[in-house]
Amino acid sequence: MVIKQASLETVCGVTSRLPQNSLPEVAFAGKSNVGKSSLINALLNRKALARTSSQPGKTQTINFYNVNNALYFVDLPGYGYARANESVKAQWGKMIERYLHGSGQLKQVFLLVDIRHAPSDNDRLMYDWIVESGYRPVIIATKLDKIKRSQRQNQLRQISSAFGTGGENRVIPFSSETKEGREEVYGVLDRILEEET
Repeated sequence: MVIKQASLETVCGVTSRLPQNSLPEVAFAGKSNVGKSSLINALLNRKALARTSSQPGKTQTINFYNVNNALYFVDLPGYGYARANESVKAQWGKMIERYLHGSGQLKQVFLLVDIRHAPSDNDRLMYDWIVESGYRPVIIATKLDKIKRSQRQNQLRQISSAFGTGGENRVIPFSSETKEGREEVYGVLDRILEEET
């Protein structure tokens, strides 16, 4: 996949209507501070199109990025931010659920987890939620550059077993810093575009 053009096209808040897009959509889900914005920027070859923040829980909207006028990257609100109050957390949950059930063009959900840690209860809950909504998530293990090469296989096994995938779900190790894993994600996106033509 070659990125020729990318722009933030639609921002949906709690009360916003979802856009009726005609292009395929791929969504990115993950807990706060898992590196979702950094991953989107790395995929799009941009420094700051998706806003990154040292303050977790910053993305409180659903953001639609038009990529090459061929598909949309959909950045879902980060979940599991401990300092957010319960009503805000409930709103984020409703927004994500409304999108998963309401989008007519969603083709793939990428679930991001931090490769340094075992998936949390919230990660497993999100995985189950995606599956129950009819999608088979592709797991992206972010922050690959933060661990030693010798730790990789063990961490990836831990992630696979936490989701009970038994190896059937792919886990793509990814680094926004070195761009390792980017071609594998592009491969998934290319297959989606091929199926649409």
